[in-house]
Order: sequence, then C-alpha cells, then structure tokens
Amino acid sequence: QLQASGGGLVQAGGSLRLSCAASGGTFSSYTMGWFRRAPGKEREFVTAIRWDIGLPYYADSVKGRFAIFRDNAKSTVYLQMNSLKPEDTAVYYCAARRRGALSSILAEYDYWGQGTQVTVSS
Repeated sequence: QLQASGGGLVQAGGSLRLSCAASGGTFSSYTMGWFRRAPGKEREFVTAIRWDIGLPYYADSVKGRFAIFRDNAKSTVYLQMNSLKPEDTAVYYCAARRRGALSSILAEYDYWGQGTQVTVSS
C-alpha cells in the first residue's frame, strides 16, 4: 500500500516536497516512481528511482527542478519540487514496481498511491 501526501497550493517559483509512504511488501527492493495527471491530460511519467543503485531518471519537463530520493529505512520516497510552474499543476501519484529497472511506462508499475493534488498559481 502506498500513501502519498504533501500536495498543496504554491505560487510559481515556489517549492513543495511530496512523500510516499509504503507499507507491506519489500519496499527496499522496489523501483519507485512518480507520475502526474494534469487537468484534461493523460497520466504522465515524472521520475523514478531504483532500489539499489539509486540513480534516478527524470522526464525532460522536470529535469533540473525536481529531485527524487528515498529512505528505505522509513519505506518512504520523496519528490522535491523546486521552481514550480503553473504547468506542474496536477494530481501526483507515487507507484512501485516489484521487478525490473527504471521505467517511465505506467503499465509496468504494480502498485499505486491515491494521489495528491499540487496546484501552482501564476
């Protein structure tokens, strides 16, 4: 089970940190990802991080502004979002993949959190 939190309303240029707490399963061995769904759009990949090496993978739209990191001891993955833009407004979802490498493909993730709303005002 994944529980996302930390969303809210922020002005453009501001920052937010999202958290995703995992319970059950062997979190420390999962690849973790963040996706988002903007109003009227499909859910899209944001970033992912492997369980072991820890090297993340980012969508071009967030590269240099967002950072994903994980604390396996707390079974939690974080998304630090800086220099937020109005186009970052979306519901953000965390996801876990039991096996395999980093992936930007929704269907390759096995577990999903409920989503947390991020709204960036201009």
